[in-house]
Parts: sequence; C-alpha cells; structure tokens
Amino acid sequence: QVQVVESGGGLVQAGGSLRLSCEASGSIFSINYMAWYRQAPGKQRELVAGIGASGMTNYAESMKGRFTVSRENAKNTVYLQMNILKPEDTAVYYCALRSARVWYWGQGTQVTVSS
Repeated sequence: QVQVVESGGGLVQAGGSLRLSCEASGSIFSINYMAWYRQAPGKQRELVAGIGASGMTNYAESMKGRFTVSRENAKNTVYLQMNILKPEDTAVYYCALRSARVWYWGQGTQVTVSS
C-alpha cells in the first residue's frame, strides 16, 4: 500500500511565500514523475509543476518564475516553493506521483492567499 501525504499549506498574504512538501511511503519504487496539481473552487484541476526522475521540470505558464519544484529521491519527497503568491493561487494543492505507470494521489492541502 502506498501513502502520499502533503503538508505545508495555509493562509498567507498576497506577495508572501509557502513551501509545500509531499512524501510517499509504503510499497513504492522508482517514482518516475512527481507533480503538483491544484483545484480552485468551481474550476478544473490543473497542473502546477512537475519533475522527472532526472530532474527535468515543467511548469504551467502562470507559475513560471514564481514557483519552483524540486525532489529528494532518497526520501520519495517532492517540494513546491511558491513565491509572490497571488489571491488567484488560492486552491487545494494535490501531489501526484507516477510509478510503473500507476498514479498515486495525496488528499490535498489548502492554500489560501488573502489580498
């Protein structure tokens, strides 16, 4: 069984920063891809950023320059550093991991940015 647990969400003022963490545990090996998604109320879930096993990253256009994704393979952990946060970044942020063509999702962590 695989557990995926996010942490680090919370309330922050516009212009502030937050760092999200996501750790996978259990029977999981060789995580190929680790990513962050988010879903705002009334909107579809969207990709925020992802990182492959080699360290290659991809970002949604609106996050480039503000968000940084990184990973620690030894800890099966992925991070999302979010800077210059805006009210429109308010959403539930989900961690997603792909291993052996199987996707694992966390329960999500709320990020609220006040204006």
